[in-house]
Amino acid sequence: MKSKMKIRILVLVAALMTALFSAGAQTAAARFLGTVTAVNGSTLTVKTDAGEVHQVDVPATASLKQIEPGAKDLSAAQTIEFKSLTTGDRVLVKLDPNAPAGASTAIQVVAMKQADLAKKQEKEREEWQRDGVGGLVKNVDTGSGDIVITSGAGPLARTITIHTTKSTVLRRYAPVSVRFDEAKAAPIDQIHAGDQLRARGAKKEGGTEITADEAISGSFRNVSGLIPSIDAASSTLVVKDLATKKPVTVHITADSQLRQLDGQMATRLAAILNGNAGGFGGGAGRPQGAPGGGMPPSGGGPGGGPGGPPRGGFGGGVGGFDAQQVFSRAPAIKFADLKKGQAVMVVATEDASGATAITLLAGVEPLLEAPAASQNLLNWSLSSGAPDAGQ
Repeated sequence: MKSKMKIRILVLVAALMTALFSAGAQTAAARFLGTVTAVNGSTLTVKTDAGEVHQVDVPATASLKQIEPGAKDLSAAQTIEFKSLTTGDRVLVKLDPNAPAGASTAIQVVAMKQADLAKKQEKEREEWQRDGVGGLVKNVDTGSGDIVITSGAGPLARTITIHTTKSTVLRRYAPVSVRFDEAKAAPIDQIHAGDQLRARGAKKEGGTEITADEAISGSFRNVSGLIPSIDAASSTLVVKDLATKKPVTVHITADSQLRQLDGQMATRLAAILNGNAGGFGGGAGRPQGAPGGGMPPSGGGPGGGPGGPPRGGFGGGVGGFDAQQVFSRAPAIKFADLKKGQAVMVVATEDASGATAITLLAGVEPLLEAPAASQNLLNWSLSSGAPDAGQ
């Protein structure tokens, strides 16, 4: 998933903009929501989230309004000129029902500026990084609303209790999708042991409990092993799964994140997972504040990516070492950089056609060669989430 992928703000935009016009639902006027891809004369080209492309004429008589992300209605909307609309802006276009047959003419355009959305997204990235936790669901108590997750593995493992309330926003990824904008509201009883979950809210001291403002869950698969074959034509590769000893076909898409872990860091991380955190210098894996330490504590942003709501990724750390930070900072690579015989770790969705990679991490040979490390990696949690699942 690329850093530009849609995050929670786009979901809110859709809900908000639809709600703004719900009072006029009795009219026959059509409307659509999307992103401006071109401005030519008095014509807007808008691509909807469903992939439809609309060209609409915006006459001088049309009402043009701009709202801030998070606005609840049009009461604070500003009147704008057509020339202020630019590519990348989010717009809700209401069509004129009295336009001539075959014509697509706007009677109203409500816009959210791309720059304002970017600021909102950056704020949410910071909130998820500061207040977010993620891992594998251990158990769910639907009565109390408590969800227990495990984060990390081996000596890095910890248990976190997530308290949900009636005001907690719960979402769940759609099957075979890691797009946050496709996630649906879902009650707590749809969360199951083994699911990936990421939550954001007020943490108690020590970070082992959090009262969630929002949480997103989904069912994903971890695959770790060697690549016996690669098919460039179909953008697929086969990984012999360390856990099942069976080959898994992994599809690589434009949204898949491919990264290469530095060899020295892979060796250090393997040592940590094997319980030998103090056996090397440079500070990686040392407790916070220890000589040579200084790695930030865990609790990175959703999915650990450049931000936004949680995205699928390799999960957190403890004791001053945040593996998610290491993974998310690893250099990006291309599909063509992958080679047969290479070791990889993959986080994926899965259907009958095989697995589709969310995140693939190469350069992990030391992790898979170390017995204790490879065993721990079978239960390695994801910083999934979300919300940077999907634009």
